[in-house]
Amino acid sequence: MPDQLVFAMEITINGLMAGVLYALVALGFVLIYKASGIFNYAQGVMALFAAMTLVGIMNGQVPFAHLINAILGTKVHHFGWHVPALLAILVTVVVMIGLAWAVQVLVMRHLVNQEPIILFMATIGLAYFLEGLSDLMWGSELKALDVGLPQGINLWIDETTFEMFGYGFFIDNLDIVATIIAALLVTALIAFSQYTKQGRAMRAVADDHQAALSVGISLNFIWVLVWSLAGFVALVAGIMWGTKSGVQFSLSLIALKALPVLMLGGFTSIPGAIVGGLIIGVGEKLFEFLVGPLIGGATENWFAYVLALIFLVFRPQGLFGEKIIERV
Repeated sequence: MPDQLVFAMEITINGLMAGVLYALVALGFVLIYKASGIFNYAQGVMALFAAMTLVGIMNGQVPFAHLINAILGTKVHHFGWHVPALLAILVTVVVMIGLAWAVQVLVMRHLVNQEPIILFMATIGLAYFLEGLSDLMWGSELKALDVGLPQGINLWIDETTFEMFGYGFFIDNLDIVATIIAALLVTALIAFSQYTKQGRAMRAVADDHQAALSVGISLNFIWVLVWSLAGFVALVAGIMWGTKSGVQFSLSLIALKALPVLMLGGFTSIPGAIVGGLIIGVGEKLFEFLVGPLIGGATENWFAYVLALIFLVFRPQGLFGEKIIERV
């Protein structure tokens, strides 16, 4: 088998793995937009906040330590204990649910029936607030995140592909775990929306707020539920990205990578987020491999956005989005 084809196979597999991580972030956008029509610009910062909170809890770090020390003149930074990863994740889930409740009660509840641009600007403000809060609570330095997920090259795949092709594929164990978790998460979310009372209520709210109110569905409860689910998805994405590249403020920029994913898959489709992520992940890797050397490289920085622009021109609702027909 030609070497170029073998390399392309390895790159395709790694692209699929990267696409899953993009899709994890896009899922949070889809959940909130589908139920409330709000494009949540703060989703990437929510992943950052969740990851920083998880690291802080695991390390026994004192929240707002720098502020407390500046006011009181103390030098306390840690409680002196370390929290097991599983317990820390559970506590972080509770924190993200509390954040969802606070966002709904303090911000979104006061913006009901406002123009979409106002809601969008509110999420931009929320993003900057959460970024500043993360810095104030846990500090701005780079943090390592280790919750026990396997990392490094998968030796079985390396040895098997070497026997088959004479070249061992480098596939990261963390990417494999992320793929499995994303598949389980999407399956769970689809089952939740289709077969549970709360899931059906979410779909009813997404279709028509007034009709949902008329049959006794609480919009406040549904929106808190949706923001909580988005917070949980942000936590999962934060764990994966934080484990892979460290917990730092650039982690919030993964939201920008999710935008082309949403444009391809559709803003209202959970499966579309996964398919869009896979297309972007594979597309940017193969394009860089095949075309990058001919045009100077660094195509991964812009390929996804050009592809999204093409979709906006020819199919603006995305692959799985609902086509909206308006009578004039």
